[in-house]
Amino acid sequence: MESMGLQAKPLQLNTADAGFEAAFAARLHWSADTDAAIEQRVADILADVQQRGDAAVLEYTQRFDGLQAADVKALEITQAELQAALGSLPAVQREALQAAASRVRQYHEAQKKASGESWSYRDEDGTLLGQKVTPLDRVGIYVPGGKAAYPSSVLMNALPAHVAGVQEIIMVVPTPQGVRNPLVLAAACVAGVSRAFTVGGAQAVAALAYGTATIPKVDKITGPGNAYVASAKKRVFGTVGIDMIAGPSEILVLADGSTPAEWVAMDLFSQAEHDELAQSILLCPDAAYIAEVQAAIDRLLPEMPRRDIIAKSLNDRGALILTRNMEEACAISNRIAPEHLEVSSRDPHRWEPLLRHAGAIFLGAFTSESLGDYCAGPNHVLPTSGTARFSSPLGVYDFQKRSSLIEVSEAGAQPLGRIAAELAYGEGLQAHARAAELRLNPVPPMRDPK
Repeated sequence: MESMGLQAKPLQLNTADAGFEAAFAARLHWSADTDAAIEQRVADILADVQQRGDAAVLEYTQRFDGLQAADVKALEITQAELQAALGSLPAVQREALQAAASRVRQYHEAQKKASGESWSYRDEDGTLLGQKVTPLDRVGIYVPGGKAAYPSSVLMNALPAHVAGVQEIIMVVPTPQGVRNPLVLAAACVAGVSRAFTVGGAQAVAALAYGTATIPKVDKITGPGNAYVASAKKRVFGTVGIDMIAGPSEILVLADGSTPAEWVAMDLFSQAEHDELAQSILLCPDAAYIAEVQAAIDRLLPEMPRRDIIAKSLNDRGALILTRNMEEACAISNRIAPEHLEVSSRDPHRWEPLLRHAGAIFLGAFTSESLGDYCAGPNHVLPTSGTARFSSPLGVYDFQKRSSLIEVSEAGAQPLGRIAAELAYGEGLQAHARAAELRLNPVPPMRDPK
């Protein structure tokens, strides 16, 4: 695509128009279905890695990434190399990375205190009931490494796992032609990654899910990737846990017209520049302001290094929507359930109570989504494609599991036993009922253990 004369014209809609619903639905539509050829290729790779282990991983890494190695051990990045990468960064970059990591860690420490602790209580009869929270033993984090490098993804995946108490964090990252990004390796060092391998794609997911002679099997895999990675994660779910299946990145801006139009235009760009399928939408009750934002898009686009991608994204999937009022804008936002939701308003706390579904909510004109991507503190791994209606950002809780604690006292076994027996007989499960009844008074004396 030629950059000269390049234009970005998001679809302009008006909620008062008769055809709004159909046009709105068409603009939101995105299919998560993976191409059948990709699905078959991924199935073949997973089966091959499961059967041949390291040999298959090495073969696919050579084929897809052009990375030659004698064995998979040669694909491991040592802790010394991670430390060296951190030390090699310019001071300002190293300090920014460490500051971002500190904020992300601090946020997730607070999250752990709020929702990630064990608890229990006793009834009046002495029965103990509670919940035991324990971390996963070993997790794998997938860090994209094809078109761009994502040190922020390392922080957002590894730090909550570390805070949760996970003992081993295994990182996989593709390095086409063997090019290692020092900022990614430095982020792994800062975030406490245990082991790291220069392996990517479906073969990396397979290695983490099934384990090989060199790459250890994990309990859960988190992190975004391309269509092959997403397909592989879906297929290994059940053998291991996964965080989510991520779709294209999204931003929705609710604006009352008080924020400089250039700021909003750039925020729309910030998602559009990810890839051509990313979606950027503005909801606003002020027609004149929407025109200002479009003028800012026209003015700023030529300055963007990724202007071709931005233009394609905005033209194909972007929208500037005129609403009747901000209340209607909030209602439409809940229907979309966006990944990133900016409330670019003079009084964002007036509207926040109306917003029920979003991966992350950014309140006020100074809260650009990009701050959340890198250093604000909350996790940037967020539900996409409307899944914020029923799922949450990646967090400490994703790296923990919960076990129920039940200790019934002799006194407590009397009423509970009668209740359980009655219900068990009703279900036709006599052994269940008898097991409860055997503990009713009078009970035989307990035997001393040998």
